Amino acid sequence: MGRPSHIMPLHGSLVETLSERLSDHLGRPVDIEQADGVGGGSINDAWLLHTEEGPFFLKTNNADRFPSLFEAEADGLERLRAAKAIRVPQVIAYGEDHDTTYLLLEHVERSLQSAAFWSTFGMQLAQLHRSTDKQFGLERDNYIGNLKQGNTQRSSWSEFFVQQRLEPQLKLARDGRKVDAAMPFRFERLFHQLDRLFPKEAPALLHGDLWSGNFVCDRTGSPVVFDPAVYYGHREMDLAMSRLFGGFDPAFYTSYQEAFPLEAGWEERVDLCNLYPLLVHVNLFGGGYVAQVEAILARFS
Repeated sequence: MGRPSHIMPLHGSLVETLSERLSDHLGRPVDIEQADGVGGGSINDAWLLHTEEGPFFLKTNNADRFPSLFEAEADGLERLRAAKAIRVPQVIAYGEDHDTTYLLLEHVERSLQSAAFWSTFGMQLAQLHRSTDKQFGLERDNYIGNLKQGNTQRSSWSEFFVQQRLEPQLKLARDGRKVDAAMPFRFERLFHQLDRLFPKEAPALLHGDLWSGNFVCDRTGSPVVFDPAVYYGHREMDLAMSRLFGGFDPAFYTSYQEAFPLEAGWEERVDLCNLYPLLVHVNLFGGGYVAQVEAILARFS
């Protein structure tokens, strides 16, 4: 595959570092024979590294702008892996080399979705959500896209959702003049209702950014998820996010419901949950996402 024109070549020092990391991982010397730029990413540069031991996947970015981006992503992947519910790419190494931060991962060979793919996916996500914690949030902050995601823990979902999800994105949008001065007041009216709108549930381990661009089907026909924004939250957040850009196959939701039934009215709360990713998109892209936020506020507040 040819290198997309916007991707800078990997510098020699980084190639040497990656070879060392692969050698340490496999227990034998590994040379990188070729690095092909892979298109599709809007935040990071992505690469397919060719070696005599097979291909590996690499993500790179600017270390000065995002010094902890891949450390946080590696942590999220390892938390998902530890739940033993759904496959994630194995983390091989992460770190910095001069002005480049990198994340080196197992390469997942993709395949067409099997007949059972969506049912398996729904069941496995339900299994992931059965991993719980005492509080909402996480012991560390991470990222949603290239925006910082605070995870300061709270005992109440509504408190966490307001303080760690909606308010920070709303402030960012307001400071960037991407929303009008009245929007915070409309959100304030909504905040007072959240505790009664959401059913009470234990904090669930979430992927955190579950849309169609963040999973594939592997060669066995099984789902593989990546690019997480992990935290313990209300499990309806993952289901809602899956519906934001058209939704997954109906078999996914049927299977999830059979494995771990959602409280009544969850479909009415989808838009409420999606205020967070929509505000993220307002801050990243602006445009029509503001109108979607306004429409949801008008409905609930």
